[in-house]
Amino acid sequence: MTDEDRLLPIANVGRIMKQILPPNAKISKEAKQTVQECATEFISFVTCEASDKCHKENRKTVNGDDICWALSTLGLDNYADAMGRYLHNYRESERERAEQNRTDDEEPNSRSELQNQQIEGGRVFEKGSSSSRN
Repeated sequence: MTDEDRLLPIANVGRIMKQILPPNAKISKEAKQTVQECATEFISFVTCEASDKCHKENRKTVNGDDICWALSTLGLDNYADAMGRYLHNYRESERERAEQNRTDDEEPNSRSELQNQQIEGGRVFEKGSSSSRN
């Protein structure tokens, strides 16, 4: 694996950098490369610490809590706190989305039911049926 293969994509790094700057600001290629290398190293450093913890606990999957723990262990408490808040909000939004999807799936008039119905003159008829529904 070459050094370039292990680095974050430069286009993504540039896009993130650009978001924080005024619209007319320019970013040199050297600046993007420097941030690319630093961000990659930072992510590797934190992930390695979290991975070591998982290995000691005989787990194969690094999760968000492991990253927060690693940040805190490495003395990056401000990052750990911010990441913890983000992780909490993310999990809440995922939980709400799952509940919404479950609610949508339980709706009595699903799309397939509606496709099997025809509305004529204000009354609902099943396709192929001549009796009205109440």
